Amino acid sequence: MIIVMQEGASRREIEDVEREIVEMGYKPHPIYGVERTVIGAIGDERGKALLQQLETSPGVERVIPILKPYKLAGRELKKEKTKIEVGPGVIFGGKMVPVIAGPCSVEGLDQICETADAVKKAGAKALRGGAYKPRTSPYSFQGLEEDGLKMLAEAKARTGLPIVTEIMKESVLDLIVQYTDVLQIGARNTQNFDLLKAVGQTNTPVLLKRGIATTIKEWLMSAEYVMSQGNMNVILCERGIRTFETATRNTLDLSVIPVLKHETHLPVVIDPSHGTGHWQYVEDMALAAVAAGADGLMIEVHPNPHEAWSDGGQSLTPATFEKLMKRMKLVAEAVGREI
Repeated sequence: MIIVMQEGASRREIEDVEREIVEMGYKPHPIYGVERTVIGAIGDERGKALLQQLETSPGVERVIPILKPYKLAGRELKKEKTKIEVGPGVIFGGKMVPVIAGPCSVEGLDQICETADAVKKAGAKALRGGAYKPRTSPYSFQGLEEDGLKMLAEAKARTGLPIVTEIMKESVLDLIVQYTDVLQIGARNTQNFDLLKAVGQTNTPVLLKRGIATTIKEWLMSAEYVMSQGNMNVILCERGIRTFETATRNTLDLSVIPVLKHETHLPVVIDPSHGTGHWQYVEDMALAAVAAGADGLMIEVHPNPHEAWSDGGQSLTPATFEKLMKRMKLVAEAVGREI
């Protein structure tokens, strides 16, 4: 339910309503606007009739049911777009379209630092790199783990780029948050609800990738799991879904951009690397994503893709990435954004 306070409602009246919401067994989520405050009451939907009684409380204008199942992620409670800062001046959800770039896996200090230098020079605003890798085969490279995190930290110290890296299990959460600026939830863990709740209890921004067979509603409900624990800094990332098509690794669903703009206030990032699986298609899909209104891009870049330990076939070289960045800037300018 949404409790809309009267214009000019006092701080005491707002606090009294929040207290009543807690006493009813719900969590209050106040949003302070210029003219008035609205308070979301989040919890068991069976208590709607009880919450409706708040219309008689001093300072309350009206109580409105939230129709969507994703209460915090949806636009019913929060109309304005959420802006999430992941590093100094690096904001997702604003006019800027930040680009996250880097290798699929951290393979060594020289490799990650060389890549970080190259993508920063080309205009990337954040560095990606996997230290813990979920792989289809148990015999494939699984990541350098804590050593990889330390290498990412060195690359950040060298370039100033904020770090985006994946978390696969709760047991390493405390370790990873010491090194990363954004916690990435991969497609395989989109509906790992215990993990979602765990990252929701941190203050670290979360990049939530769409599962390979996850509907938009299911995806937003996963965001709701994170937000229900108190972490409102969720960035949604489309990385392609599984269809009958075999020409590409996945089917990149660019239609999610307008759909999500209608359904949620959260920023939307597009990953054309995983979405296509072939480096030759990345540029066209990246340009299309910017034109369609994406709030960010995640692109795999490796200094020597043919020698990459994972996902080399979808990785751009630094030179190709630099060329792409120049073209994306032109598209961004054409639609009133900037890279």
